[in-house]
Amino acid sequence: MKIVDESIKHPVSVIVGIIFIILFGIISLFKIPVQLTPDVEKPRITVDTTWIGGSPQEVESEIVRKQEDELKSAEGLVEMTSESADGSGSIILELGLGTDLDAALLKVSNRLDQVKEYPFEADKPVIRSVDVRGSAMAWFTLKPLPGKDIDIDKLHDFAEDFIKPRFERVSGVASSNVFGGQEREMQVVVDPDALAARGITLFEMAQALDKENENISGGDFEEGKRRYIVRTVGEYGSPEDIENVVITRKNGVPVYVRDVATVRLGYKDHEYAVRQNGQPAIAINALRETGANAIDVMAGLREAMMELNEGILKDRGLVLYNVYDETTYINNSIDLVEKDVVIGSILAIAVLLLFLRSGSSTFIISIAIPISIIGSFVMMMFFGRTINVISLAGMGFAIGIFIDNSIVVLENIYRHIQMGKSRLKAAYDGTVEVWGAILASTLTNVAVFLPVIFVQEQAGQLFRDIAIAISFAVLLNLIVSITLIP
Repeated sequence: MKIVDESIKHPVSVIVGIIFIILFGIISLFKIPVQLTPDVEKPRITVDTTWIGGSPQEVESEIVRKQEDELKSAEGLVEMTSESADGSGSIILELGLGTDLDAALLKVSNRLDQVKEYPFEADKPVIRSVDVRGSAMAWFTLKPLPGKDIDIDKLHDFAEDFIKPRFERVSGVASSNVFGGQEREMQVVVDPDALAARGITLFEMAQALDKENENISGGDFEEGKRRYIVRTVGEYGSPEDIENVVITRKNGVPVYVRDVATVRLGYKDHEYAVRQNGQPAIAINALRETGANAIDVMAGLREAMMELNEGILKDRGLVLYNVYDETTYINNSIDLVEKDVVIGSILAIAVLLLFLRSGSSTFIISIAIPISIIGSFVMMMFFGRTINVISLAGMGFAIGIFIDNSIVVLENIYRHIQMGKSRLKAAYDGTVEVWGAILASTLTNVAVFLPVIFVQEQAGQLFRDIAIAISFAVLLNLIVSITLIP
């Protein structure tokens, strides 16, 4: 067999090849994303609709059911669940694996446009492919610095304008969300008597306010070499803009909003409260992009937090605390699995030494373990896999297979030496004789785990890494057994 013959005749080339495998394996190890568990693809679209003042029953009948009627026949839909609450309704669409989310978002938007009529006070549906209620990799709280008397409830918009965008600029962060505090809003406090005296209904007033609050494109025109874009800006920017809106005309006299209402800049009522150690706070989370390295993303978030704390937050008497960090659990879990792999390797080597009673033989077999594990990182990076507790557990399982192949080759070489053959002849004959057996054994092990790679459901996605890790490791060990061991 040529590969065995060349390996025995050119041991330096084999050693150089092993060094390259270890080198590329170490480089790959630092480039592979690290996370707790493999990414499980679960295509999901959420539709959130706000209707301030609507009861759960009204939200369900006037909004959610109408949306469900349009969405129930959406392409690729597996399951649809909805929830109605005071002032809001949400629908979660679970789609089939492999669904193009961008195309699905467009189709869902088109279907929602077919809903005939929403309550006038209801906002437009917000469609997302990222569930903001999903599991965040990090949580932060915004609080006043000790000794500072600051109403934290009034800083929701500050967090939206300054902290959230900074977190979303961190590489690997899919989105960031702000919870707690009160959002600013323009409040129109109507005088019912003034409205009734002019014969105007609340609905007419709301229609007038809604109609005026928009920007309208007027197209464009060219004059000489210049091109002008015309746009009418009508969105409200201050209380005065709203006060000057004409609701209607009575006997040719315009009735302004200021005649029947008071406009002020205020804050929305609390939808929920966030407290840390009994004190009011604002919470900000960060959701990781699929496939991003959790360790690197968290490092970027910490850097952003320090930058904010030393800059704009310090000037305002505020401070940002990191209250949850997913990488703490990732590091602890991976450290535990790594220790198990190391302990398993040491115990396996100890058993070899006990039964082989030869330090040199034990050493030869033992070096196949780290080479096979480190080398498998190259293929894991090539196939876009991650380092997680599942893939590391797969490598731990493969240690026993590594030792089996190496023992079979080494023992058969030793048997041929006892038959009186030279070391080179015994190494060649002994390896070639069992080559077919260890190949069949290795392929059998791969065949057991390989089907898991092609399972598309969530269980298949979760355990795919263990199948890939074992398959790559044992195939590499097969090559090591017939090249390095002889």
